[in-house]
Amino acid sequence: MKDTGMKDIDMKDTGMKDIDMKGIDMKKILTIAGSDCSGGAGIQADIKTITVHGMYAMSAITALTAQNTTGVYGVMEATPEFVGQQLDCIFKDITPDAVKIGMVSNIGIIKMIADKLVEYKARNIVLDPVMVSTSGSKLLSEDAIEVLVTRLLPLAAVITPNIPETEALTGMIIESGKDMLTAAVEISKILRGGILIKGGHLSNSADDLLYLSGVAHWFHSERIDNPNTHGTGCTLSSAIACNLALGFDLQTSVSSAKEYVRGALKAGLDLGKGSGPLNHCYKIIASN
Repeated sequence: MKDTGMKDIDMKDTGMKDIDMKGIDMKKILTIAGSDCSGGAGIQADIKTITVHGMYAMSAITALTAQNTTGVYGVMEATPEFVGQQLDCIFKDITPDAVKIGMVSNIGIIKMIADKLVEYKARNIVLDPVMVSTSGSKLLSEDAIEVLVTRLLPLAAVITPNIPETEALTGMIIESGKDMLTAAVEISKILRGGILIKGGHLSNSADDLLYLSGVAHWFHSERIDNPNTHGTGCTLSSAIACNLALGFDLQTSVSSAKEYVRGALKAGLDLGKGSGPLNHCYKIIASN
């Protein structure tokens, strides 16, 4: 045979070891979201985040998208019935320790997800209300937003809207930290869990607000000079779900998740012609 340059690898030489998983409590995280074929956001970003946190990732796909770092060029929605079938298969076999919800594109899918989460008594639900595109276009109709608010929001341990999404939820214009707090108080009237309003869209700061049980917790953040932020919201919400699954309180879970996202941004991955993805695996790379 021709010499291909390939050789057998001795696992001892690589430092890699077989790990005995018997007796290890592997946490299971379910992501309910849309697929991003370019791998930077949605289901793909969620699975990478969950895996890097050492947990078992499962997914119920609400839509297929044709997208990359330059934009979204097509969406093919799943039927509500098929979303429900996916959730049945997951919950009847491997019960999730936490659930992250991302892109839910129509009323039927929202109602189906809410019904199934109630039926199976899902816990540690993190809802990232993907309602507004990066360009500012609404991704949900007013009717769908109303169903999202009345059916899904009350089930969440925490919701993670950015400024445009918070404006869509409240009808307010948000230009300051004071406005963020006013909006959080308003949303808290329909939500038993926490509200994490991400302040990255503000012109004068990048501070985030966690409002829980009438108490405001501010996370003061530096602006990281990296234009590649595709999938940041998906990544943050998935990381929060992972931390909640471990039993951490919400404030600790948010703080740890923000630190993970900060590191993924600072790693400076630069892929694609537009706003590229984060380096979800930066911790693995750094340890090698």
